[in-house]
Amino acid sequence: MKAYQEIAIVECGEAIAAIPLEQFAVESPHPYQKLGASYGALSPYYLRQSVLDSLKVAQALLQQVHQGWQIKIFDAYRPVEVQQFMVDYTFAEVVQARKLNLTELTEAQRQEIWEQVYQFWAFPNLNPATPPPHSTGAAVDVTLVDDTGKTVNMGTQIDEISPASYPDYYADSTDAAQQQYHIYRQLLNSVMCKAGFRRHPNEWWHFSLGDQMWAWAYNQENPAQPMTARYGRLV
Repeated sequence: MKAYQEIAIVECGEAIAAIPLEQFAVESPHPYQKLGASYGALSPYYLRQSVLDSLKVAQALLQQVHQGWQIKIFDAYRPVEVQQFMVDYTFAEVVQARKLNLTELTEAQRQEIWEQVYQFWAFPNLNPATPPPHSTGAAVDVTLVDDTGKTVNMGTQIDEISPASYPDYYADSTDAAQQQYHIYRQLLNSVMCKAGFRRHPNEWWHFSLGDQMWAWAYNQENPAQPMTARYGRLV
């Protein structure tokens, strides 16, 4: 169990809403559907209504700083079944990258690879007390697009399992390109946090509002006024 999963959930019952894709830049076709993940009756482009409203505010704040820039949505709502699909896919990717044989892994190797995967991916848990953040409809993976329509280079791809994906990885770099990665990550974090979101501690691209991770981050900043989560897993 991760620290944020200890936060209590008091479900508010707010409806999930379709993201108006014409108002944002969008990763298309959706990266997980392209791999074969099935979302059932919904699509990945859904969020709780208040979370969607706040995402619109974040984009407006971005455009006050950089006219014509947009938030690019990589992923939003994710059923637990898709979480399981992607966790298994990522495990296999790590095995392949290390040139190992999946059927010949030792138990120690399996354990070490799973630990690496779960630094970035939430466990695909069906326990309503500990839902994966994206399955609540309150988490979104985003990046930036400039006024020419080009995706901004943030230093790593979304979902990259690497220390370079940690939000402040490039903070102390003296390399000019890496300094720029950090500036762009800070810009994204600034507009999202001003709109009410909080960022995943290990992922520069993951933001949430109202779920357990959001409440945990809020409570780190405001220990005297702790919050509970208001969004649980959508079923």
